[in-house]
Amino acid sequence: MMLEDAADAYARMLADVRRLSPATVRAYRADLADLSTTTGSVPLASVDLETLRDWLWRATQRGDARSTIARRTSTARGFFAWCADSGLLSEDPSLRLVAPKRGRTLPRVATADALTRVLDAMAASAAEGDPVALRDHALLEMLYGAGLRVSELCGLDVADLDRQRRTARVLGKGAKERVVPYGGAASRAVDAYLVRARPTLLARRGDRAETTALFLGARGARLGTRAAYDVVARALGPELGATVGPHALRHSAATHLLDGGADLRAVQEILGHASLGTTQIYTHVSSERLTATYRLAHPRA
Repeated sequence: MMLEDAADAYARMLADVRRLSPATVRAYRADLADLSTTTGSVPLASVDLETLRDWLWRATQRGDARSTIARRTSTARGFFAWCADSGLLSEDPSLRLVAPKRGRTLPRVATADALTRVLDAMAASAAEGDPVALRDHALLEMLYGAGLRVSELCGLDVADLDRQRRTARVLGKGAKERVVPYGGAASRAVDAYLVRARPTLLARRGDRAETTALFLGARGARLGTRAAYDVVARALGPELGATVGPHALRHSAATHLLDGGADLRAVQEILGHASLGTTQIYTHVSSERLTATYRLAHPRA
C-alpha cells in the first residue's frame, strides 16, 4: 500500500470510528499530506525512522513552531501505530520518534471591562432593531456567556436551548454532548434575537430548507464558522487592538470564571475539556494577573 492511500484510510477511521471532529480530521490529513510531500509517492513500508526524522528536520528548517512539530510527531506516531496494529506494517517505525517540548503559549484574554464596553455597544446597536445586529449581539453574548467553541455555537439548533433553565445542549469534540449554562445577559440577547431577528433572516431563505439552526446567516442559512469569526473580529478588534477570533471569548470566559472563584473542575466541565491539564493553563493567566496587581499595589513589592 502507498503512503497516501494508508493516510486516507487512517483519516476515514478517525472520522467514522473514533468520531473526531471534521476540523481535527483535517489537521491529521494536513500533517500526513506534509509527510507525503516530503517523501514523494512511496510505499508505506519504505518509511523508516530516518525518513520521519528528516521530515521533522525539514519542518524545523522552515521555521515551523515547536508546537506544530510536536503535533506532527504525535500525528505520525498515531498513524504508524495504527498501521502496525492493522497489519499494514510489520513494525512501527515511529516508536523512537521524539517530539520537541512544547513552549507554553498563554491564551489572549480580554479584560472584563473591555468586554463590557464591546457588549454594551453591541446591545445599543441591536436596540435599533437591525436583524443582523441583534444576531451578532446574541452570538457574542453566547460565546462569552457559555464559553463555547465557535463550531459548537454554529452547530446549535433552537431546540438545544432550554430558555427557562438558561442552558444549552452542546455537541463538542469527539461528538461528546454536554449541557452548559449561560447567563442573564446572553438569555436576554438570545430571546430578543429569536423574537425580533431570526424570523426575518429565515424569511430570506426562499425554500425554507433549514429551519432548525439557532444562528442564521444574512440569507437565512445556518451561520458558518468563518462568518462567526468575522463577526467577532470586527467587534473585538478595535477594542483589543489586535485580530482576535471567537476563541478569545472562550479564553476570557474561562479566565474570568477562575478569577471569580469558580472551581477548576467546574470550568473543565463547562468548557468540555477531556483533560484537566488543558483547563489548568487558565490558572496561569489568573496567577499572572494576581502577581501584576500585587506588584502595582503592595508598598514592599
